[in-house]
Amino acid sequence: MGSHTLDLLKNELPVEEETILLSDNVNTGLVLVDIVNGFCTVGAGNLAPPVPNKQISGMVDEAVKLAREFCSKKWPVYALLDCHNPDIPEPPYPPHCIAGTDESKLVPALQWLEDEPNVTLRCKDCIDGFLGSIEKDGSNVFVEWVKTHEIKVLLVVGICTDICVLDFVCSALSARNRRMLTPLEDVVVYSRGCSTFDLPLSVAQNIKGALAHPQDLMHHVGLYMAKGRGAKIVSKVSFNLPTED
Repeated sequence: MGSHTLDLLKNELPVEEETILLSDNVNTGLVLVDIVNGFCTVGAGNLAPPVPNKQISGMVDEAVKLAREFCSKKWPVYALLDCHNPDIPEPPYPPHCIAGTDESKLVPALQWLEDEPNVTLRCKDCIDGFLGSIEKDGSNVFVEWVKTHEIKVLLVVGICTDICVLDFVCSALSARNRRMLTPLEDVVVYSRGCSTFDLPLSVAQNIKGALAHPQDLMHHVGLYMAKGRGAKIVSKVSFNLPTED
């Protein structure tokens, strides 16, 4: 897609982005959506980027920065990892992130999270991480995580902006509106901390059943849809400076 066409779309469907200052005075939780090898590491699988991708690598860098900041403050982090049973397909997508493979593991830059006490790792076997957090007994690990930490602000980053991130955000907002996530108030999507995949029309036409998925366009559409559902979209995240005694 040409930059002119994308600019026209952004003019017709603008996404006003804010900045956010996170403070010790407001309980904030960080959600990392599917920042795993199968979606982010070059050549790692059917849905991984075939060549280095600036938007995806930039998302990983931003996620790492936020994760380190949250862990240094001992703030809660909820990391969703796409993880599928090989016998249960997820159409229309080809097999990906099969349980027990490197595809379903966090990218190397985030694997240290596995040893952090403030981090909750959750393997999910579906697109929507909210549904993927439901246990067999009907309880929801994500819901309990929000309530246990009394989270008021949820900061969401990850991949794909218009698929797994969007579905999770929409479900979280609906659950908040139904008072299932008390005391949650705001769901915030950090645009630079999100990314999606790139499948140009010229390539998709040669793949049976594939739909074109221009990266920059679909990233914007994902943000636009999230905002339309009630999420706050931010382009900058900063933290308050520690107060001096």
